[in-house]
Amino acid sequence: MWRKFLFLLVGMLVAGIALLWFSKSTWLPQWNAELADQAQTFKEEGQQLGRQHDQAFCLAESLARFNTCSGFACTVNHGILLKACLQEAAPSDGFCEGVPAFQEKPSEDDKSWARDYCWQRDIRGDGCKLLMRQQQYFCSATNN
Repeated sequence: MWRKFLFLLVGMLVAGIALLWFSKSTWLPQWNAELADQAQTFKEEGQQLGRQHDQAFCLAESLARFNTCSGFACTVNHGILLKACLQEAAPSDGFCEGVPAFQEKPSEDDKSWARDYCWQRDIRGDGCKLLMRQQQYFCSATNN
């Protein structure tokens, strides 16, 4: 009985290793390429939006688009769009007023600021708070 169990266990282990090797050798590179293409598309779109609008528009547009999707990739892509848009956009009066300085580890006040901003605009998901960190980072970088 133990021999059969051990044989089955070893067989499953070998099959798992083979499946992992196969998936990494074909699926993962394809998926990474797709993500890189998406990131480039979002960056180019953000740059184009920024050339035509101001910083306040960049933030509002990024959050509006983000609010219609979900997931980690959505948050990352809209963060890329926002960053590219802000870099190209015309300054907006008061865009950085009241924005806490960026810190690697956000304080409770930073978290509350982002959470309140998102809740007041009825934007769901933790990704909204991460996009607000983009504004913090941008405002801190431009003020220094």
